[in-house]
Amino acid sequence: MVKAVVAEESRLTIVEDRLAQSAIPSEIGLVIGRISSSLDRGFVFDLIPTPPNDAGEAACSLVGAIKDDKKKGSKGKSPAVDSSSLVIDKDWVAEHARQVRRMLPGGVKVIGVYVWASETAVKNSTLMLCQAVKAVAEAAPLTVIDSEERLLVHICYSPRRWTCRNFFLTSNLTSNSLRPSDFKMGRVLTSLQTYKCIYNFDMRLPVSRASNVQRLINVIRNGISIQADVLKDAKAMIDGNLVVSAPSTLGDLHEIELLLPFLKDTSLEACRQKEVDGIVVIRGSVCSFAYLNSKEPVSEAVTEIKGDIITSLQSRLDIICDEVDADKEAHDVHEDANEVASEHVSQLFLHSLRKQCNLSFPRRVFVPWLADIYICDYLQPSETTAVLKEHCTELMSMEAPMDMTTVLEPEKEALSLSAESFWDVAVPFQCAETSLEKKNRNDGTITGSTATSSSKSSGINIMMAVFVLILAVIIGFVFLFMMGS
Repeated sequence: MVKAVVAEESRLTIVEDRLAQSAIPSEIGLVIGRISSSLDRGFVFDLIPTPPNDAGEAACSLVGAIKDDKKKGSKGKSPAVDSSSLVIDKDWVAEHARQVRRMLPGGVKVIGVYVWASETAVKNSTLMLCQAVKAVAEAAPLTVIDSEERLLVHICYSPRRWTCRNFFLTSNLTSNSLRPSDFKMGRVLTSLQTYKCIYNFDMRLPVSRASNVQRLINVIRNGISIQADVLKDAKAMIDGNLVVSAPSTLGDLHEIELLLPFLKDTSLEACRQKEVDGIVVIRGSVCSFAYLNSKEPVSEAVTEIKGDIITSLQSRLDIICDEVDADKEAHDVHEDANEVASEHVSQLFLHSLRKQCNLSFPRRVFVPWLADIYICDYLQPSETTAVLKEHCTELMSMEAPMDMTTVLEPEKEALSLSAESFWDVAVPFQCAETSLEKKNRNDGTITGSTATSSSKSSGINIMMAVFVLILAVIIGFVFLFMMGS
């Protein structure tokens, strides 16, 4: 359980001044920060307002009014009755959280919801606020092993004060779901340490013939899951030293190198089977950043880096899928497509491919945010850094214009996917194991076409050898017969 919450005073002061000057009756947004299980503490970095929806309507509005309850025969006026309450578009707030989560590096999370409203309006809207917090938690999970707690920060304008409550996701949606938490302001951002990792990978995913309805999207998701399992067992070195203790220097950039265990060549193992049609290859580099409090153990930094790598891969795939209509049926895809465009990836059946296909994933770029923290965004191959301004302004409520010279582009080589034809390149029932192993040692890649050509080549060589042997025997008999005569 989070015993105390510390918020960055410089950022919350700016938020409070903005809200006070705006004179708006209500506002809802996301709490960005970190919940540390090792320290039993929550850290709030910033509050980001949820933008209006596509129709221009605010995500939170105030309904009801203050009414004077006047009774006949009473000597004086009764006190005013405040029946105001909040109406929250929780689905839109959750969608905002889902998109913001993609832009956050390791160690920086969407940890809850904040609301600007009167004390009475919040009390009258407890159930709706709990629903909003839960929707945000589902749209933006913290880690693979998610925490059960989220924060609800209330900024009351009459009287002006800040309160924070813990929301437990596993509890029922009642007023008992919210528990008070100690809330104070201080310096949070200056106590963060930065960790960086460049992770190179080369995944080869065999495609089984048994699955007649296997989609490319499913193969990629399965590959990301496999990569997550590989990273779980990876050891880490920080600044050239195996992780055994916390770094002593604060505020410096710490380089993390992941040491992967030795793995079998799954592509070669797959080609020994009889029901494999081809192999999908995904290769590239992922740049990952993580930010943690200086008192947290470095083991959590390694965990955050690993989680950020997998989240980044998933985010790139989700961005591609977001560009298409997920309900579109597979028969709508052009039958003779030679290349996989991003708008086809979520519908494409692997076995419908006729030729080799290629797909470039969005590349990750980093934008300065608060203090020395960078957030990220993803650009398609045809996009430039100019689109970053719109994303950061709308989703992260950052001020424009942005200095493009400060944007980091460490991923020089974009993630790419390639797949051989699953009709013209099919592994035969007899796989020439010796030829496959030799080919695999040469270039580390194997497809159905190489297996087929190797098998044919081996068969021709054997036939030639037998033919030469028989010819030599015949010539020998003829020569002996002539000598005897």
